[in-house]
Amino acid sequence: MQVENRSKRETRIFRVSEENFDTILDEAAEIIRKGGTVAFPTETVYGLGADGLNPDAVLKIFEAKERPPGNPLSLLVHSREDIRKVAKNIPEKAVRLMDAFWPGPLTIVLEKNDIVPEITSGNLPSIGLRMPDHRIPLELVKRAGTPLAAPSANLSGKPSPSLAIHVLADLAGRIDAVIDGGGTAIGLESTVIDMTVEPPVVLRLGAVGIDDLEKVIGKVSRPMGTETKAGESLPEKQAGQKYSHYTPDTMVVLVEGEKEEKVSEKIGTLFEDYLSKGQKVGLLLSDETAGFFTAEGLSAHKCFLLGSRKEPEEAAKRLFEGLRALDAEGLDVILADGSFSLSGLGTALLSRLREASSVRYIV
Repeated sequence: MQVENRSKRETRIFRVSEENFDTILDEAAEIIRKGGTVAFPTETVYGLGADGLNPDAVLKIFEAKERPPGNPLSLLVHSREDIRKVAKNIPEKAVRLMDAFWPGPLTIVLEKNDIVPEITSGNLPSIGLRMPDHRIPLELVKRAGTPLAAPSANLSGKPSPSLAIHVLADLAGRIDAVIDGGGTAIGLESTVIDMTVEPPVVLRLGAVGIDDLEKVIGKVSRPMGTETKAGESLPEKQAGQKYSHYTPDTMVVLVEGEKEEKVSEKIGTLFEDYLSKGQKVGLLLSDETAGFFTAEGLSAHKCFLLGSRKEPEEAAKRLFEGLRALDAEGLDVILADGSFSLSGLGTALLSRLREASSVRYIV
């Protein structure tokens, strides 16, 4: 499959409210039925949707995102009937996960039915399915009458969008419409678990953690690269991730470790080193690490605060916004703080920071 950019088009912007909700969703659903592309918020990140059962419509997603051919997409569904339409041989454990976590931030990989086009599944015999916990995509799937192929609404490889302005920065003129529904609640993509193998394999971490999954279905295989002990090797890619993700144009240097003070000290040392070489440095920090710098030092340089180390959920919500904001500043390097608590979304947050980084230090 050869992916080429089509001519620029006007991207409509729908700002949704209770008063215009039905009108906007009907218009967006009509765009989907006609084979178009619509970006919209979910509880995780903004997605770029098209009719997942229409190969020509799905091709437009690849074109708009400049997504590598063969990189599989997942489908958003509205009901259990949608699931039976596109998947088969659904294991009992998968049903238990649906009961426990749907609607919600969990993508479940199942054997696909023949109705799912090869372009959607990346020529694989399986397909990822998710029922989002957000009114807009659920209604859009329902009104369009088809499962939606819906990867994140960004240029391929770039940080995912948590705001409509992020979508427009990447995809204005490339897609038909954006539904602006405000910021996303979680800010990181869904957890992905492959249920076509035993034990099931977690392909990507998100808001549903390993412990959450194992309480429902027992043992699962963990993704590579989730260890955080000093001195352990960090693989270049997690299991199931064929292509780079979350990567700004600016080089990101990540500092992580078990002792928060050492992380702060290392970031401070690197900061001074880069400045001494005449480079422009940005800082992506926890509130606590920011306290290591003087107020004058922070104000003199580009700094984006993610929040407290003890509140990784808030940091996760702001991560992609921070990467995008700093990436737009014409910097030479972004120093990123990897000292956030590994409770809640902390492990998923760290995995995204690792993906975004070109250089990593463990202290």
